[in-house]
Amino acid sequence: MQNFSARFVRVFVLKLVNSSELHHPVIKLEDRFFALKGCAISFALAVGLITGVPTLGCPSFANAITPALPDLSVLISGPPIKDPGALLRYALPIDNKTVREVQKPLEEITDSLKIAGVKGLDSVERNVRQASRTLKEGKSSIISGLAESKKDHGIELLDKLEVGMQELEKIVESKNQEAVAPKQKELLEYVGGVEEDMVDGFPYEVPEEYRSMPLLKGRATVDMKVKVKDNPNLDECVFRIVLDGYNAPVTAGNFVDLVERHFYDGMEIQRADGFVVQTGDPEGPADGFIDPSTEKTRTIPLEIMVEGEKVPFYGATLEELGLYKAQTKLPFNAFGTMAMARDEFEDNSASSQVFWLLKESELTPSNANILDGRYAVFGYVTQNEDYLADLKVGDVIESIQVVSGLDNLVNPSYKIAG
Repeated sequence: MQNFSARFVRVFVLKLVNSSELHHPVIKLEDRFFALKGCAISFALAVGLITGVPTLGCPSFANAITPALPDLSVLISGPPIKDPGALLRYALPIDNKTVREVQKPLEEITDSLKIAGVKGLDSVERNVRQASRTLKEGKSSIISGLAESKKDHGIELLDKLEVGMQELEKIVESKNQEAVAPKQKELLEYVGGVEEDMVDGFPYEVPEEYRSMPLLKGRATVDMKVKVKDNPNLDECVFRIVLDGYNAPVTAGNFVDLVERHFYDGMEIQRADGFVVQTGDPEGPADGFIDPSTEKTRTIPLEIMVEGEKVPFYGATLEELGLYKAQTKLPFNAFGTMAMARDEFEDNSASSQVFWLLKESELTPSNANILDGRYAVFGYVTQNEDYLADLKVGDVIESIQVVSGLDNLVNPSYKIAG
């Protein structure tokens, strides 16, 4: 199985390399390592968790300190966005400043609700008033940014957004703090819908060498139903996952194509160690999906979209490209970030094995996370993500079904095969 060594995060233990010995001495972190510089060093050393070889005993850490560490200033940048919905909204390929100015204070309500008592509601009130004022003053600017074919739908959502913000103001006035978060979620769904209505077609051409592969030109939503064993509190769970083809068309397209082949149906969870949940390794000697038309493993290139770029980078990590300060559009920030596993030393070796990150990024903000720019993120679990932590090796994926966005898949190989 293509995976990572996971002993690193749960207890903050470093495995240091001694090239003259076959074993790996374990050194517990002292208090001094919790200083920022210590954290940076520990993450650099812990790059050994990114290994693409099967976990047979202790994995090799021979290259644990080879990768260059991003500039330390990156590590102390602002707090990372960890909400999957917010990450997906900000990842949309739009440049309408006004709608982002409406979105931002609504997103900030999450932080305002962490403030205790009346001060928290006062902060929420300021957030709502700021968003309402921006929407009122800039509605025409937002409408002008809607794609012509989606304009009527976008205007309908804007009208609902206006009414919803008035309702939220009344909720705040009545001091009903428990009702704030559900209404905030509703309003942000309207905002996200408006922003999606600004995307007019697919925004760029995939490089010619990958154009014939299954591509997701847009977004798709899938439901993954898992049968949970030996857990009296949970029998089965359905995870809703949004796949982002705008920023990872090849990676997301490959996955949707495999879903439509029912490749994952009946497959077990193959790794669950508190750091990641992983599956996708088929029975037999192959590490990935064997394409019946070629009788060979189908692999896809490493695909990373960076902030400020119009097309993803292919076939190389950001580190290899020297882009140490570049921020990925789809960072490993959210609990349930979904990405492709691959061989550590082969950038273009991903096939069918996928993983979901469980560790939140308190100490690894966007772009300082050692996974960002090294593995291709292509989606986020947006519902029931907390239950990922309850999955164990041997739990069974009963089914994965596309519930929306299948029409965004082009060059589907499953149709040719079927």
